[in-house]
Amino acid sequence: MKYLYSNHYRRNRYGGSKIREKSSRYHHIKNNPVISNANGVYSYLEDYRHFDREHFIAITLDGASRVINTHIISIGTLNQSLVHPREVFYPAIQDKAAAIIIAHNHPSGQLSPSRADRQITIRLKDAGKLIGIDILDHIILTAEGYYSFQDEDEI
Repeated sequence: MKYLYSNHYRRNRYGGSKIREKSSRYHHIKNNPVISNANGVYSYLEDYRHFDREHFIAITLDGASRVINTHIISIGTLNQSLVHPREVFYPAIQDKAAAIIIAHNHPSGQLSPSRADRQITIRLKDAGKLIGIDILDHIILTAEGYYSFQDEDEI
């Protein structure tokens, strides 16, 4: 069965048999923003800067760095959020993402990453290599600014 990108059935040009046409996510993604740097992520995730608990977020991207979707992976406490690679990459696999950008807010306003932030970044980067989904950056968000692991050559 040949798949086309629409949401209905139609007859093929040779006559009788039907070709199943399938809805394409790319029609919807076409209008989504392209994120090319940490400042773009900071602007895109503006609403998450001011939350009073840590939110760990994964932005799934297609091959052209266009946003497919934004997923809240974990909502933690005031100063920590538990994250496991399976929860981070599950939505990325479902979205058929080429890459992801991970981010989390620091309600305390502290911009510098903790030891745990660095450890989870390394763990997720290694897991991404294994399954073929790159982590392009890890951004820490606060009301006053952001910290980019990519900009600081830590990823």
